[in-house]
Amino acid sequence: MSTSQSRSKHQGHVTDWQDDKGFGFIQTERNERLFFHISDFKAARCPLVGDAVVFEIGKDAKGRQRAEKVQELAFVQQKMAQKNSQIRKRNQQRSQQADFEAGQKKRLYLAIGFYVVLMVLAVSSSIPWLVVGWYIALGVVTYLMYAKDKRAAQNNGWRTPESTLHLLSAAGGWAGAMVAQTYLRHKSQKAEFRVTYYMTVLINLAGLMALMYYQPLSF
Repeated sequence: MSTSQSRSKHQGHVTDWQDDKGFGFIQTERNERLFFHISDFKAARCPLVGDAVVFEIGKDAKGRQRAEKVQELAFVQQKMAQKNSQIRKRNQQRSQQADFEAGQKKRLYLAIGFYVVLMVLAVSSSIPWLVVGWYIALGVVTYLMYAKDKRAAQNNGWRTPESTLHLLSAAGGWAGAMVAQTYLRHKSQKAEFRVTYYMTVLINLAGLMALMYYQPLSF
């Protein structure tokens, strides 16, 4: 029964193999010649002379070095490449998730900040409180419409027309739409929809500025 001397991996190639006896020899990178048995060859075939292999070095019952856990080098390299690919993919997914979560917070703060600005404008009598209420109500309604449309998309139900969602955004619900797109992950990937959405934001903000400039109200 052999005992392990070193569990580090070594490389070499098969120089001799006696198929009828089930053993052979491996030439290591240090030009050492190591015995190995068929029971230590971890492949669904017999070794062939010239095979590039990876192995561990152990000792037999008499203390002589031998190769153990012998594997095909190509197989090991393939497995390592697959593992590295999985690690890169996992790291990329984690990075994307971290970026997404950071984006979630930014958009939420932007939406909250917009409503805070509206309240400040109302306090300073730049806009009526009715406008603040309108924006809050439209934001909630728009969010709910996005949620309804996402459920319909998941259940093959009756969809809300994109024009309706854009109309709600242009009318003042764009902050609610922003939160819905981010947290519900709905309508957040379609480039054409996103471009139109940003246009509705600009249209609404232009209307708000016009209201402040041309119709100053005092309460």
